[in-house]
Amino acid sequence: MKLEEIKTIAKQHDIKAGKMKKAELVRAIQQAEGNAQCFVTGTSSVCGQPGCLWREDCD
Repeated sequence: MKLEEIKTIAKQHDIKAGKMKKAELVRAIQQAEGNAQCFVTGTSSVCGQPGCLWREDCD
């Protein structure tokens, strides 16, 4: 997902993207949604979230 798309989602959660990097921004969105902040933490194989919006870009 492109950064501009992520910023749009962040804005829907009242998150100010500022100069946040992609991973930081996605984790902030995950936190706002009440989900584990696991994006690009190396746990994608064990996270149990196969339908996650960020799955395609996650490590």
